[in-house]
Amino acid sequence: MADTNSGAPRVTGLGGVFYVVKDPAATRAWYRDTLGIDGPYGPQLAWADEPMAHPYSLISHFGDDTYIKPGAGGFMINLRVNDCDGMVAGLKAKGVEIFGEADEGYGKFAWLLDPDGVKIELWEQVEDALP
Repeated sequence: MADTNSGAPRVTGLGGVFYVVKDPAATRAWYRDTLGIDGPYGPQLAWADEPMAHPYSLISHFGDDTYIKPGAGGFMINLRVNDCDGMVAGLKAKGVEIFGEADEGYGKFAWLLDPDGVKIELWEQVEDALP
């Protein structure tokens, strides 16, 4: 982990995910209506809403697309949630297919696809510590 107390210019977090879709308005509506996130420029997440004392985001690199499948496009989006089980129940009630769930101890996960075939990984950080 990088020294965050040096005062030197540094990266402080994930600023966004940007990608091309066939119908941006429909995709934005899906994120709003299905996942409950919206904003003036698209789905927007405020770090101030994060309940954990030590939240973190990852940029993970893979040698192949096995973990990304069945998503299309060679990438996925990981969204932090505060209650993975509750989120999954709400999504299933909306008719959204959840194609996997896991509890890894440090966090709970669930996976779905957005309307453009992009894999969405929901992640509830369970341990309140940096790795």
